[in-house]
Amino acid sequence: MIIAIDGPAASGKGTIAKRLAAHYGFKHLDSGLLYRGVGMAVMVHGKLDDRAAAIGAAQAYDPVRFPEDDLKSDEVAKAASIVAAIPEVRAALIALQRNFAALKPGAVIDGRDIGTVIAPDAEVKIYVTATPEERARRRILELRGRGQTVDEAAVLADIRARDDRDMNRAVAPLKRAPDAVLLDTTHLGIDPSVRAAIDIVEAVRAGRRPA
Repeated sequence: MIIAIDGPAASGKGTIAKRLAAHYGFKHLDSGLLYRGVGMAVMVHGKLDDRAAAIGAAQAYDPVRFPEDDLKSDEVAKAASIVAAIPEVRAALIALQRNFAALKPGAVIDGRDIGTVIAPDAEVKIYVTATPEERARRRILELRGRGQTVDEAAVLADIRARDDRDMNRAVAPLKRAPDAVLLDTTHLGIDPSVRAAIDIVEAVRAGRRPA
């Protein structure tokens, strides 16, 4: 079984995906880390507007090159959003994600084009979202939890800018697949969100249409 989870930044999709994978004993892939790795590689060796460097980094991508904790910064997240808009970067990472999706007994993959491009035939598709204001609030709490000083207005502006880049890029834009179930987490904590996601999966497994 393939569970495809898409959604914008700070919607909760990554945490939901991890918890779903643990619940069902499936492998989990955060596809955003692939783009963060490419973005960081470009940051280390050049400038983010170096298209050729981004393509080269994606084509030679090594998933274990950077520790995951090093990829969690807001600066790397911005870099990921920029390089992810390059068609050749996305093309270079498609095979890796599709191979992961084929793992047995199942895989949970989260990102922005999983249900539309990477695994369009996924048995379960969930589109996780929340308002920009709520997603900014979550990101602010996360950054403050790391001891960082936060400009609240700048965080909200960045969330909206990333949404615009992700939703309006020419290749594989962020959008809800026609058969994806919408899960709005604006007013849900993580446990209720995970429970709702499990209910969606169970409805599909039972041959019911998720509510």
